[in-house]
Amino acid sequence: MELTDSISKTPILCAQGLCKNFGGIRAVNNARIEVTQGSITGLIGPNGAGKTTLFNLLSNFIRSDAGEVIFDHHPIHHLPPHQIALQGCVRTFQVARVLSRLTVLENMLLATQNQTGEKFFQVWMKQKQVRKEERENKEKAMAILESVGLVAKAYDYAGALSGGQRKLLEMARALMTHPKLILLDEPAAGVNPTLIGQICEHILNWNKEGISFLIIEHNMDVIMSLCHHVWVLAEGTNLADGTPEEIQQNSAVLEAYLGE
Repeated sequence: MELTDSISKTPILCAQGLCKNFGGIRAVNNARIEVTQGSITGLIGPNGAGKTTLFNLLSNFIRSDAGEVIFDHHPIHHLPPHQIALQGCVRTFQVARVLSRLTVLENMLLATQNQTGEKFFQVWMKQKQVRKEERENKEKAMAILESVGLVAKAYDYAGALSGGQRKLLEMARALMTHPKLILLDEPAAGVNPTLIGQICEHILNWNKEGISFLIIEHNMDVIMSLCHHVWVLAEGTNLADGTPEEIQQNSAVLEAYLGE
């Protein structure tokens, strides 16, 4: 896939020199990755390559031993995860994390940021504004749920959703935060082929609306059909990067990742 006019050459995310040790094991070793603004970028590698650990370092769910992460021209490696999300860099997880005992709609509304009603005294002093925001947030949440085919499940408990539906909910919930970049950890894993197609379609549509993506995925059909650029990690370090076509023809990648 060639870069389109909507994709700039400016990186929205740039990380370099990232290292992480767990005891005597170096899970990530001087790793570098870059996501161009407006792009869909892939991150692949064999099992145990350090991909999810790298995601955890980018979002600071795990603090790195060394290196820096620059998001939208600002360093974020010193920020806690919730502040990184407030900056516009949000993530999903390999196993979708939803609040099972809340409804699908309540899960969506929890992601809304900077609500007037979050401050105790404003609940009483600005009741009209609080009600207006709550109405607008609900309308937005329902519109997003409709776009991903979950509006009929809005008042069901999130715990009753299938694995694929939970992944859709997690992605939809991320949209409530007005993200600039979404880090997706294996969005197609454990999902039936029909739902995989729907997830890919949503990613493409959201990308056209200006959201950048960094995607970990073992499904090569998904990576090769979605991504403008692909990074390959092996044993915690960079192995290669390039267009999907270049990665498919890279002998080092074929040997390390595909076992050829």
